[in-house]
Amino acid sequence: MTKNLTTINQFVDNSVGEWKSIRSTHTLAFQEFENSTSKIRIKHINSTNPKVIEIFKQHKLYLKHEGIAISIKWQTISDWGGGDNISEGDEAILIFLPKDENSGIVLRNKGYTESVISSSNYFIDKQNNLHIKTFYKSTVSEERISFLSTHIRSRFSTVRNQENNSVIQTSHTSEIRNISSLKE
Repeated sequence: MTKNLTTINQFVDNSVGEWKSIRSTHTLAFQEFENSTSKIRIKHINSTNPKVIEIFKQHKLYLKHEGIAISIKWQTISDWGGGDNISEGDEAILIFLPKDENSGIVLRNKGYTESVISSSNYFIDKQNNLHIKTFYKSTVSEERISFLSTHIRSRFSTVRNQENNSVIQTSHTSEIRNISSLKE
């Protein structure tokens, strides 16, 4: 008996909620690392949301595409630079446009590596990991997000130089869901 693959709808539904994130980032070119903690809130947003409509316009697409739109908001405290901790917050809007149940395109109002509007390819593998690959102007980012249990996710990412494929940065993130956020 083969196990059914998770669909993108199921993966996104399982990701909704508030998460505490612990992340370690290694910038190989400068031989530096950064540790950060974040509070992340993932929620569904309606396709009529002005932010979703704007992303479709920027990508020159029409809203007739069936998509799954989510907002990811975060507040991060980082030890970058070795001095005082730095606190930052932001929001990214992601719209998953499935080609089939397990693969498609992600439209973003801002990229993971370069803070520009971007689109990515995604697929869910046989182990139910979500893979997202994005080509930017000078870099390529690859992310893999895995559910280790219902309320624990693991995220790995790699950033490469597009010109020579050298690895610029790697990171690992552990995310733990705030279970009380599911009751809201």
